[in-house]
Amino acid sequence: EEWNDRYGGIKSCNLLLENIDRVPNADPGVITRMKAEARFIRAFQHFQLTTWFGDIPLLQKDPSLSEATTISRTSHAEVIQFVLDELNAVIPALPKNTQLATADRGKITMGAAVALKARVLLYEGKWQEVVQTLEPFLTNTYGTYSLFPSYEGLFQQQNEYNSEDILSLQYVPIDRTWGEFFDMAPISAGSRLNALAPTQELVDSYLMLNGKKINETGSGYNESDPYVNRDPRLTYTVVYDQYNWKEADGSSHVIYIKPGSSPTNEHPDEFAQGSSSTPTGYFTRKYYDVQHGTDLKSGINLMLFRYADVLLMYAEAKNELSQMTSTVWDQTIKPIRSRAGFTDAAALNYNGALGQAGLKEVIRNERRTEFGMEGLRIFDIRRWKIAENVLNGYAHGAKFGVSSVDNGYLRVNLRTFDPGKHYLWPIPRDERLINTNLSQNPNW
Repeated sequence: EEWNDRYGGIKSCNLLLENIDRVPNADPGVITRMKAEARFIRAFQHFQLTTWFGDIPLLQKDPSLSEATTISRTSHAEVIQFVLDELNAVIPALPKNTQLATADRGKITMGAAVALKARVLLYEGKWQEVVQTLEPFLTNTYGTYSLFPSYEGLFQQQNEYNSEDILSLQYVPIDRTWGEFFDMAPISAGSRLNALAPTQELVDSYLMLNGKKINETGSGYNESDPYVNRDPRLTYTVVYDQYNWKEADGSSHVIYIKPGSSPTNEHPDEFAQGSSSTPTGYFTRKYYDVQHGTDLKSGINLMLFRYADVLLMYAEAKNELSQMTSTVWDQTIKPIRSRAGFTDAAALNYNGALGQAGLKEVIRNERRTEFGMEGLRIFDIRRWKIAENVLNGYAHGAKFGVSSVDNGYLRVNLRTFDPGKHYLWPIPRDERLINTNLSQNPNW
């Protein structure tokens, strides 16, 4: 699907770019903007493809049938250069978010193109270029952006197009919706089953309110009451045992997940091996739409780029260049944590004694907890080349298992990651049958 859908998108962009000038009596300004938007989307699709597959066919125009069945793969480096060149070309032609009419909200902006450029450079480890790209962003050169005051509210329908939203997938209630929460929310909240659940490893990554990791001396972590005094983003992202589940009308009910904990005979959310309930002992809250339609269908826009990512990309690049200072920290990590709900000085203030390596782990964990369940983690794991460490062995769930196995934490999924193979996906077999000029990635 990733291959087919993204090349489908590239085809649509190429057809538009090759034919839009034939539209009679068109406004030249609109044509120029739409070309820039199409080139952005085409660049984004190529970037996603090369991130998954490495070398890929680069399609700068719509191919003929004979070209489509004989084209070979372009190197990752060339694809990345094409993406960057395209973004540099379209940035001046796109409007700032402050220039958009209300009816045009959601269109691709200058800020979106700069944010994508920064992400491409970040994934390539071009730290100095990340800094150079983002410094004008922080001074509102590409539009006006800021952290939305409420982390919980950031993912709610009434706050779409807020100050943090740089670019989102657009949805409209009834007309264009998404329904994945039907297989993610607690059963008692109206879902049919759980097919996607947060892991214990994600839950463990959320700090204590004093800024310490749960296994650090002095953290105050209590394994028998593990969800108290934690980073508030945990509660806004993950549903755990005894969670207070809220709805739009102000009503709420407790989610009982621990086996045998429900006070009634009805126990739809309790963990049970092989049931339709959560396999890990956790459900998802982030992006749950309290104004949902039938079968939990939602019209909430899904953010692809938000300002917190700009701040964290900048912080990571500065630290990799050994340029992390209290000033940079106060521009980036501190406001993100403050918005999340941290108030303890130890969690908010810069600690230079950690050194570059220690700060690297802090920043990486901050990305994990800030963007939990938003789809960025897999790309971070791969670009940091830590997959063989974090994607090998068991993924775990809550402490509902037998104490003699992994201290009672559920073993839910045995993962295997071969660094000689799995950093790239295989070129789809059907594509290679159609076109024998498409080579395969190593060891597939």
